Amino acid sequence: MKNNRARIKARREEILQELRENSHVSVRALAEKFHVSLLTIRRDLQFLENEHKLERFYGGAAPLEEEARTELRDETSGYRDQIARYAASLVEDDDTIFINTSSTALRMIPYIKSRHVTVITNNGRVIDIPHSPDVSIILSGGELRQFKGAMTGEFAVNNLGVVMAKKSFLGCVGLSAENGMTTEMLSEVIVNQIMLERVVGASYILADHTKIGRQSSFVSCPPDKLKNIITDELADPDEIARLRERYIEVKQVSLREEY
Repeated sequence: MKNNRARIKARREEILQELRENSHVSVRALAEKFHVSLLTIRRDLQFLENEHKLERFYGGAAPLEEEARTELRDETSGYRDQIARYAASLVEDDDTIFINTSSTALRMIPYIKSRHVTVITNNGRVIDIPHSPDVSIILSGGELRQFKGAMTGEFAVNNLGVVMAKKSFLGCVGLSAENGMTTEMLSEVIVNQIMLERVVGASYILADHTKIGRQSSFVSCPPDKLKNIITDELADPDEIARLRERYIEVKQVSLREEY
């Protein structure tokens, strides 16, 4: 496992080096160079774009200047924080809620002010998150993916399968009117599906503007099952309109508002 993570990290560093030496890279050329699949390279580029280290385009990627990276990182982080604040405001006294492996959803926890709240999550990184003494944290258990802190597999599925939550708050890699909620990891799909289905109240998808209109590899929730989305004011207006045409409730947060 450790060697595999090291190989992934080394490959992504080499991809960045390629970008430093060239004006762009292509998915196909990188796949041939590293002897991996096109899907693997797309995942690498998706990860590096999420880290604001490059900019993807159809079939490849281009470098992102340091000043632009810093500005985008700070702005996106601000919107993710606002999304988390607003989502936390929807949590009520005595709620039991699901939170998945999303870093944006995890940001909710310090902002939950309601009493007697139980958070059930498959995100192992929750142990480092400060929270109110009125908030109880329960880990799903399961096979731990160290790279992301995700808990998946049969053990996690069985444990989540005996819970009915009041609400769920799930993040994603991509969200669109055409493909719904998508993620990079197949192992996370069934966990996400359970967290969407085993809810007596509302389910919310948390997705900042960089996720709207984007598609990843595996569908966790098809578009016809989407009900509530929390995003921000920079989300593509055309995609937001398409989502609303499907009668999906979309809340767009602003940096100027308090939640």
